[in-house]
Amino acid sequence: MTHLDVFAPDGIGEIVAGTDLAAVVAEHVPDGLRDGDVVVLTSKVISKAEGRVVPGDREQAIRDETVRLVARRGPTSIVENHLGLVMAAAGIDASNVEPGMLVLLPLDPDETARSIRASLLARTGRNVAVLVSDTAGRAWRHGQTDLAIGAAGIEPLVSFEGSTDGYGNELAVTAPAVADELTGIAEVVTGKLGGRPLTVLRGLPGIVLPAGEHGPGARSLVRESEMDMFGLGSREAVVAALSGDRHGFGSPASTGDLLAALADCGFAVTADERGVLVDAAADDVRLTVLLVAYGWGTGGSLDSRTLVAPLS
Repeated sequence: MTHLDVFAPDGIGEIVAGTDLAAVVAEHVPDGLRDGDVVVLTSKVISKAEGRVVPGDREQAIRDETVRLVARRGPTSIVENHLGLVMAAAGIDASNVEPGMLVLLPLDPDETARSIRASLLARTGRNVAVLVSDTAGRAWRHGQTDLAIGAAGIEPLVSFEGSTDGYGNELAVTAPAVADELTGIAEVVTGKLGGRPLTVLRGLPGIVLPAGEHGPGARSLVRESEMDMFGLGSREAVVAALSGDRHGFGSPASTGDLLAALADCGFAVTADERGVLVDAAADDVRLTVLLVAYGWGTGGSLDSRTLVAPLS
């Protein structure tokens, strides 16, 4: 039987620029840390300790922190920020802070997690894992949950690819995002209004890496853009395709996928020794948009038809 204890101590108080967070953890964990504990700190206290609380205009701050716009609906912007995370408002928060101030995400939460972990080992002699959590929405579902944006001393993702279940079925894509699961558990006891930015999970010592081995960090959980099937909002995908911007559409689609899309849009397609030929002019806007979205290009016109091929 596996038994998991999760607790978030009270009485931590306000965190300000320069606060030694390792000291805060060591001082506020009842009965002290134990080897194999998982320490979860909210990104907000990391940002406060690192001086990432700034005055200013929220919209300008979002623009400053944005690498790429993913989708916008009215006042809500979903963007990719400098950490590679896709979040509403670039992860900028204005809660639990003085009016008029904004909390930016840490510059490098993985490095911060590694630093706090090393400091805790030096201070307490205990080998623990450290996670930095932040709140994010999810596609297809209402509400938010916490996920890990920083990690040290743990493998953030565990792949079961190639393993078999109890019925002998081979697992192909099962890969629990353990770091995200743990921060989600931590948020249940941390809450949003209780002033408890620290959570300790105890009872899973087997997932904590040996001292000095920090693991790949939470950045490894960010899906590569060429593998992202939802890299743009629906409106933004239309604009990108019409403007010829291929970013966000991933790797070139297979021939079968393109042929199916062309058929759905009413195009007649033939194939011969020269390749795939579409009965449309190369400057047909519908064909142009489809080719941009599917990562294909034109190779010239032949007999009122357009030769198309995947881009390298």
